[in-house]
Amino acid sequence: MTQKLPDHAVEVRGLTKYYKTKGRRAETPALDGVDLAIPRGSLFGLLGPNGAGKSTLINILAGLVIKTSGTAKVWGIDIDVDARNARAAIGVVPQELNIDPFFTPRQLLDLQAGLYAVPRRERRVMDILRALRLEDKAEAYARTLSGGMRRRLLVAKALVHRPPVLVLDEPTAGVDVELRRQLWDYVVELNRQGVTVLLTTHYLEEAEELCDHIAIINHGKLVAHDEKRALLRRLDAKTVHIGLSQAIEALPEALGAYHAELTAPDCITVHYPPSRARIADILDAVRGAGLEIRDLSTEETDLEDIFLQLTGDKAETRAGNASDAA
Repeated sequence: MTQKLPDHAVEVRGLTKYYKTKGRRAETPALDGVDLAIPRGSLFGLLGPNGAGKSTLINILAGLVIKTSGTAKVWGIDIDVDARNARAAIGVVPQELNIDPFFTPRQLLDLQAGLYAVPRRERRVMDILRALRLEDKAEAYARTLSGGMRRRLLVAKALVHRPPVLVLDEPTAGVDVELRRQLWDYVVELNRQGVTVLLTTHYLEEAEELCDHIAIINHGKLVAHDEKRALLRRLDAKTVHIGLSQAIEALPEALGAYHAELTAPDCITVHYPPSRARIADILDAVRGAGLEIRDLSTEETDLEDIFLQLTGDKAETRAGNASDAA
């Protein structure tokens, strides 16, 4: 009899985690009643500023942190009722490079497979190393690997027991652009094969490009959760830059109905909500003032705009904050 696959790869209800604080201060909630369902087969982005609760949620799913209250299921398995199988259903790539420096990649993956009771005949150690372009380092000590190679080795460790759910916690921090692209190509291929991927990252452009569903967490609370396209439509804001063939000293009166500004003597910038204003009407107003349009460009709402609106945190959105290293 074929086992029915769960609708949700991860499902948490009322998930709460309090950490004790020193002195008489009240306990601090790292997670505050989080409800989240991650569809099976999705490439899901979990975003938020530092300290928002992302890693706490991941560590609870992985069995590394004990929740205060609520329920959590991985691949339909309650982490309290059947902890062993729940942990076997998930592979976690942590932020920290926790690799034994005196083992080779082949030895590390073979040990990891043994810890998950994967029979020797079913182990795919070299296949995984080859897929992550580490086959030529299979017998090198882990301490000799570059930062980017160690990061990929962590991904390999998380995959040796073939988990249906893969969690990537800041996987491209410190990884150069080429290696980052190789890693994402592999992750996307895994997702196409049916692996559900949960990604946390501060590179918002990566999340916008890769993910089909996105959730944003802030101060332990879930502040947004939707399909990516629906989330991007939420802000209802667009900008058009209109280049003029001649310089002007003041905005045309016809643009008074819009949020317009003269950003250069020959350039007008208009911010408008697409649901209530049409770009054709804006351009008609410019032409009606006797101005000739030389060129124009538009700016769409992106994930960073949504992130800033919901969290108010600008520091965490700047791509490139982490130094790139091979």
